[in-house]
Amino acid sequence: MEQIPMRDGYGKALLELCKIDKNVLVLDADVAKSTRADWIKQQFPNHFIDMGISEQDMVGTAAGMALAGMIPFVSTYGVFLSGRAWDQIRNTVCYNNLNVKLGGAHAGISVGPDGATHQALEDVAIMRVLPNMTVVVPCDSIETYKATMAIYHTAGPCYIRFGREAVPVITTDATPFVLGKACVFRPGSDVTIFANGTMVHQSMNASNQLQKKGISARVVNVHTVKPLDAETILSCAAETGAVVVAEEHQQAGGLGGAICELLSQHNNVPVCLVGIHDTFGESGNPCELMENYGLGIQNVVDAAVNVLKRK
Repeated sequence: MEQIPMRDGYGKALLELCKIDKNVLVLDADVAKSTRADWIKQQFPNHFIDMGISEQDMVGTAAGMALAGMIPFVSTYGVFLSGRAWDQIRNTVCYNNLNVKLGGAHAGISVGPDGATHQALEDVAIMRVLPNMTVVVPCDSIETYKATMAIYHTAGPCYIRFGREAVPVITTDATPFVLGKACVFRPGSDVTIFANGTMVHQSMNASNQLQKKGISARVVNVHTVKPLDAETILSCAAETGAVVVAEEHQQAGGLGGAICELLSQHNNVPVCLVGIHDTFGESGNPCELMENYGLGIQNVVDAAVNVLKRK
């Protein structure tokens, strides 16, 4: 299976947008090679601005650009964008419902050797709590391209989250993608695994392992954390009667938190969360970190087996 970094899909979409819209601007915090914003710098220099390592200023500048009718894409590491610039994102961008697009790169534990300070494990929770904010976590490079194009066509603040490492390409150009609409990637009748980002591929593999145990596991790609597709999630939960949520993020506040909030109000089925267990990461090999921090295929399998005991 081909492996491509999700950030390549982001860069490809930005190139396409710069071709078709003179109002699209790409702002970068001196990490253009990492975010693929350097592709814009090379091919469309008039659409690119290096703001230096000044995330708060970059978001404030983007807000002013949005007020002037431009469409700024703010690109930097997700941990610094969601953390350092949260005040500006909340009080300037979201409070005024401005058309600013936020690209959070290098997300998750799989950033690897950059270590805990650069591994965004809390960004989805920080972003989804903000009024007016759309939050998207695509699963591969093709879906990242589609998601970037989709947020361009969506008015208001948007946050798209993607990792650093090359990941398996599990979708195609023909795979459906609608912002705010979850997609069933594999049918199943015993348990539903809701996942996004890198954990969609892990969950597909886990479903294969569960099938060998006689367990039919449905896999649903919930790429849009906000607005959450309540209809699909509630329907799948009701049909299978047990749920696993898998994400490369803290268990608190991310996709798992969003789904538990929904189910607790409408359909209180048993749920098991697969995510980071209230800890920071560390430097290491990306694959080894995924395993060591409970995000491996076997972790998803075990979660499904355990949640079925409570069904």
